Amino acid sequence: MEQSLYNINVKTILGEEQALSRYDGKVLLIVNVASQCGFTGQYAALQKLYERYQDQGFCILAFPSNDFGGQEPGEDGEINKFCIRKFGVSFHLFSKIRVLGPKQSPLYQYLQGSDLIAVEKKGITAFLMKFILGLILKFRSDVPPKPNDVRWNFHKFLIDRKGFPVARYSSEIEPDSPLLIKRLEEELGK
Repeated sequence: MEQSLYNINVKTILGEEQALSRYDGKVLLIVNVASQCGFTGQYAALQKLYERYQDQGFCILAFPSNDFGGQEPGEDGEINKFCIRKFGVSFHLFSKIRVLGPKQSPLYQYLQGSDLIAVEKKGITAFLMKFILGLILKFRSDVPPKPNDVRWNFHKFLIDRKGFPVARYSSEIEPDSPLLIKRLEEELGK
């Protein structure tokens, strides 16, 4: 990738236009989130991760999306209240976006264009999750992901201080996973 993500503009959960260049020099974890997902509990782990590393130049950018099983049907105001009330979220929340399909946000076009391979769990649980995901998407007539697309809510992209994706983690990789923490600390140490 030749350009960083800093030339992309996004909208905050409060509706304010914002350039991602405001995060220049920070290590970012970008996550697509949903309030009614089996992974929604990861909000708590994301908040702890943010609290642990924010003083070292770390930010979490969370983008609600209804693309996977209709698990984020709420409007921005409802989503914001839910995240604060239920999980005490103080990291950065943004307006609901499309992660997949013809109306995909420029941010996710950029992230998925990085061609990074997602770190994911192996074994029967991972196989079953992929199988169930395929059935759900087919049943609900959702846009099926392409091979390198985000596959579900709470997929994570780690971004270096220069604004380039350096790692990605599938939904079942928890925010406090040693795999994610190790790479995060490496990036924070640069």
